[in-house]
Amino acid sequence: MERVYIFFIWLVFIILVGEDFVEARLGDAWSFLEAARKEFLESRGDPVRVRDAAEKAWNAVVQATDALIYAFTGSRPLSHYERRVALREIERRFEGVKRLGLRDRYMARYKVLHGETFYEGVVDLGEVEVELEKVEEYLKDVELLLKGART
Repeated sequence: MERVYIFFIWLVFIILVGEDFVEARLGDAWSFLEAARKEFLESRGDPVRVRDAAEKAWNAVVQATDALIYAFTGSRPLSHYERRVALREIERRFEGVKRLGLRDRYMARYKVLHGETFYEGVVDLGEVEVELEKVEEYLKDVELLLKGART
């Protein structure tokens, strides 16, 4: 009987911690996007600040992706490679996720925000502005999927 009780307590703890993890990552995602927008608007075209804004926007995508992966698989990815693999597997298993093309969208944000803008220093203000909108769309789609997964 004691083993059953301990298992039950452990299971409740895992469920609660998991829910907290998902909510925390989503909260972080929105905070990073807000910070990215603020920095972009205040940058006045300063390349360093635009690049920092792009990296914050990219981190918003990473945080939302981690929330999604944890909610669907129970695992926490440790690298961008693990995120890509997990998104591919989730898209194979869930048609709704596949239709949204989250893996492709994740990779597009990775390329433009993280790779080109932040690391390569390609500062195209119009492109970054478009990317910020795409990050918001991504976060909204992840939230909708998570609401559906919890009901």
